[in-house]
This record gives sequence, structure tokens and C-alpha cells, in this order.
Amino acid sequence: MTDRRDLKGYFGADPAPCWPDGARLAVSFVVNVEEGAELSIGDGDPRNEPTYEIREEVEGVPDPCMESHFAYGTRRGHARIAEAFDRYGVRATYSTCGRAAERLPWLMQDIASRGHEVSCHGWLWERHAHMDRATEAADIARTHAAIAAACGTAPVGWHTRSASSVNTRDLLIERGDFLYDSDCYDDDTPRMQGGHVILPYAFDTNDMRFSPGGGFVQARDFSDYVIGAFDRLYAEGATAARMMSIGLHLRIIGRPGRIAGLETVLAHIAGHEGVWIAPRRDIAAHWAQVHGGGV
Repeated sequence: MTDRRDLKGYFGADPAPCWPDGARLAVSFVVNVEEGAELSIGDGDPRNEPTYEIREEVEGVPDPCMESHFAYGTRRGHARIAEAFDRYGVRATYSTCGRAAERLPWLMQDIASRGHEVSCHGWLWERHAHMDRATEAADIARTHAAIAAACGTAPVGWHTRSASSVNTRDLLIERGDFLYDSDCYDDDTPRMQGGHVILPYAFDTNDMRFSPGGGFVQARDFSDYVIGAFDRLYAEGATAARMMSIGLHLRIIGRPGRIAGLETVLAHIAGHEGVWIAPRRDIAAHWAQVHGGGV
């Protein structure tokens, strides 16, 4: 039987440690910027986004309540997260929807001025699973152009909201201007597909678990879990190449009752030698250089 899925991965043959300056672990902080790109009838979309602190969908009419929940991320959450990163000298990847970049140029400029990467997160904050190939190609192109215009630098990374389509990665590779994508959750180590880098992402070390039923309630729930994952990967990194993704959202971890969770994680990581905290573009470029013959 020839299986279309690779369920073996690196089993029994982990790549050796390879990060710059002998680091044991590469750590990627990813801040998802979706505010203004969530589905909204008020913005001309066919329906409203139903998911936030609670699930309560308003059908057929604009939903100012949901829009207000999302606006918290840009109005208050961003400043708290950016200040925490600045305090610890962290450079992150801001995974940004195209419509958000288009309507928030001031935010894009602030992010870029602090030295962070801005990557692509779809035109709207929506799944691509049911998109036909032509529609998805157009969305990728539109998103890439919007971020390049807002930031003055062309993005090189992509991550779909949860469910990509069967065509997504092929479309990114065909364009030739994407170095990597993060549409995979199956490993703690990057891999190559030809000259394209696949950087694993994670939903467990992610503030999305503050959503109802997700398991996080207090700030320490987030920090305890993320620190536990960090400590394990740091130990494994002594003998194998390991990468850790920590997912954040402006409107979630940026809340006053939660931001301490991020600050605790940053302080813990800062207390360890041999950790490379870097934007995903840098991690992908390094992996390609070592394992793919350059970029």
C-alpha cells in the first residue's frame, strides 16, 4: 500500500541540532492579527464571525458586539504584547490577514518598526478547505500584495486559518515568492518540500485555549503549560533539532487578566542559555540553508 500521508516523519532518524551558535531550541512567537478581517456583514461579508469568548452567532444583520470584541486587540491588546516583547528583546512573526493589513496600516508600520516579521494569514480570517483553486490563488495574491504595500517588505510566509485546501501548498510553491508555510501540526521539527520549508505550528501552546472549553482560564494556566512544553523541548534539543511555536492573538493574550501569562513565559525563557528566539522567516531561511542547500 502506498499511503498518501506521511505518518512516519523523522521516526528513528531525527535531524541533529543545527541552530545558530549552538542553540538547543528555536522558539517562534506568532501573533495572529485577524482584527478587521473577521467575517462581518457590516463589512459586506455573507455572514458574521461566530467565535470569540462565547459562541453566539448573529444572523442576517451586522453584529457591532462581535466587532467590538475584535477591536480590543488593536486598541489595547497590541500595545501590551509589543511592550512585553520589547522588554525581553524578542522578535516575533505577526501572522496577518490581508484585509487587516489593508485597513490597519498604522499597526503594520508599528510592528515592522519594532523589527518583527509580518507574514500572510489569508485575505479574510476564514478556512480555505472548500475554496476552488482559482479563488484561492487570487486570495493568496491579494493577501501578499496588501501586506507588501502596508509594510514596505514582501512577506515570505503563509499560514491558513486551521483548514487549508488540498491546493494551498502547491499554490504557494508555484508562486515562487513564499519561503515557507506553517500549515502543519505534526512535528516539533521543520522539514523541506523541494526548496520550500514547512514550519510546524501548534494549537496546544496557544492562547486560543482561553476559549470556552479550551482548558485555560487563569494566566498561569497558559504559562504553566507553555513552560512545561518549553522545558521538554529544551531537553530534547540537546540531541535533536527542535522548534517550538507559541501562538498568540492580540484580542486574547492582550487582555489585562492574561498578559501576565506571556510575561511569565518570556521571563522563564530568558533564564535559559542556548535558546534562539527568532521570526519564522529567519528559522525557515536557516533550515533551508542547512537542509536544503540555501534559499
